[in-house]
Amino acid sequence: MCNLAEELPILVNQCIAGDQLSFSKLIRRFRGQVYGLCFRMLGQREDAEDAMQETFVRVAKNLHRWDPERAFEPWLLTIAGNRCRTRLAQRMRRPGTLTLDHPVPDHSVDESKAKLLSEELDHALLTVRKEYRDAFVLFHKNEMCYNEISESLDIPLGTVKTWVHRARRELIMKLRTRGVLNEEN
Repeated sequence: MCNLAEELPILVNQCIAGDQLSFSKLIRRFRGQVYGLCFRMLGQREDAEDAMQETFVRVAKNLHRWDPERAFEPWLLTIAGNRCRTRLAQRMRRPGTLTLDHPVPDHSVDESKAKLLSEELDHALLTVRKEYRDAFVLFHKNEMCYNEISESLDIPLGTVKTWVHRARRELIMKLRTRGVLNEEN
């Protein structure tokens, strides 16, 4: 039996050719990861299910754009994350019916610092070696365990741990150099 890394491009080509059974197989293979990410981001089962469905609709429309030279999971989970961010933005625009008996503290300064750190981290990630970056993103942003990353990238478990560690180390150095982190962080 061939492993997922070898089987995936064949499966994707079958999906692009319009094979519904292949697309169902693709959905079954990644449904848990996509739903898990959506649920963690949205916090509500119904919204997570809707975002998961929207993700696979997007995947069906854009599958021909996936580069087989790159890992599939980060591409797929980026689409899912974007669907969740869109839903979160829609939530923010909806008028709320919540009434509060006491004032809500203003955390806008903390949010802007967190956004700045996130932007700096994304910028620094672009400069990290591709293998390290892929492992780091799968572990920290997609919340995959080392074993899942090892399987999806088809590399040994020890290599995954090394790459994630090296990515962290490089990112910390780059963020300190840019003045985003100090020695205490």
